[in-house]
Amino acid sequence: MSGTIGALIESVHASFQEAKLSFGHGTDNAWDEAVALVLGVTGLPDDNQSLTEVVKPDQHAEIRNLVDRRISERMPLAYLLGRCTYMGLDFRVEPGVVIPRSPIGELLLGGVSPWLREPPSRVLDLCAGTGCLGILAAHLFPESEVVLLEIDERACRLARANIADHGFEDQVRLLQGDVTLPWPVSGRFDLIMANPPYVDEPDLRALPPEYLKEPESGLAGGHDGLSVITPILEQLPHFLGNRGVFVGEVGSSSPVLLRRFPALNPIWPDGLEAGEGVFLLEGAASSSHTARPRSG
Repeated sequence: MSGTIGALIESVHASFQEAKLSFGHGTDNAWDEAVALVLGVTGLPDDNQSLTEVVKPDQHAEIRNLVDRRISERMPLAYLLGRCTYMGLDFRVEPGVVIPRSPIGELLLGGVSPWLREPPSRVLDLCAGTGCLGILAAHLFPESEVVLLEIDERACRLARANIADHGFEDQVRLLQGDVTLPWPVSGRFDLIMANPPYVDEPDLRALPPEYLKEPESGLAGGHDGLSVITPILEQLPHFLGNRGVFVGEVGSSSPVLLRRFPALNPIWPDGLEAGEGVFLLEGAASSSHTARPRSG
């Protein structure tokens, strides 16, 4: 590896391409992953001026070590760095907690428009993980009350740290609880988000090694991928306001969801890549879209 940032990125990129890694934890290609690794260690901005900077010897050694681990262990880069960038914001992340990457963030950046007609007063983030979606909502809707619900203790600790890092201790409240049981919240919300585990058993067995480094409990949605989203939909009418919006993610389990819930009538937003499985439900129809699911 040469001494400048630009040359180093080129070298890391070549190593990642040769190793035939799988991406999807913040980047989707070898070049962006190389840039993220080198700049993540050096702390330099992503601009042309940084390319001519000379890498310090200790940073050079650290980058070399992380490249070797990324390739030999197939460890996601976010775990190696201990942080990731999601929708332009920095979040702590660690092994044992799913890495932020939900396309729901794209909808939030767009104000969930045109479905959410005014800024929400109350926001609920189910299966909150690192807290990234709820914290992003707090940034975008500074007058809102944001509640996070997460079952895993390690994820809760990490979410608390991220809430503090972003200065939202007074705006964002974290609750520990199981979304498949009665939710420990009261009142109605204008925006409810859920990125639950939704990978079905066949897809879980076929995941690349990088994804298998994440906790199975954060990915596995049962034999058909719907074991968590189903109780969420069943409880939704009790908490979603009449003018509110629910945003859910089910990935490739979306065809099964439609068969199980024939009265669901979801909205599939434009602008997201096909197959991402993000859908919206409007509060005015909450009693009908959560009709009893078909068995099987």
